[in-house]
Amino acid sequence: MDKRQAQVQGDQEVYTLDPEVKKYSLMDAGFMESNKGSFRLVHPINGSSPYEARYYLRATVDKDLDSLKLAITDKSGLHNINMFKVKNTEAEVSDYRYLMNFLKEKNVLVK
Repeated sequence: MDKRQAQVQGDQEVYTLDPEVKKYSLMDAGFMESNKGSFRLVHPINGSSPYEARYYLRATVDKDLDSLKLAITDKSGLHNINMFKVKNTEAEVSDYRYLMNFLKEKNVLVK
């Protein structure tokens, strides 16, 4: 897999960093610039309330805008989770799909 491509554990979809992605596109989509210049997005995934999120989407784009990493983790961010295999996660999967579509609309990702 190309370093511009990423896939979360258990998802069939492979996402690619938009070739035309710009720093302001990332910032507009909610990414924060780290001290080292990379861009990170940590977004709660919860079908009902972001304050009770069980899962978080973590996306990282390197400072050269040519590498993408995606993961779904627990609250601590230490454990990657395959939420597609967990029971009763239909609302979370729907929220995740909505978030990925949002990132495509913001010209951050392409399918």
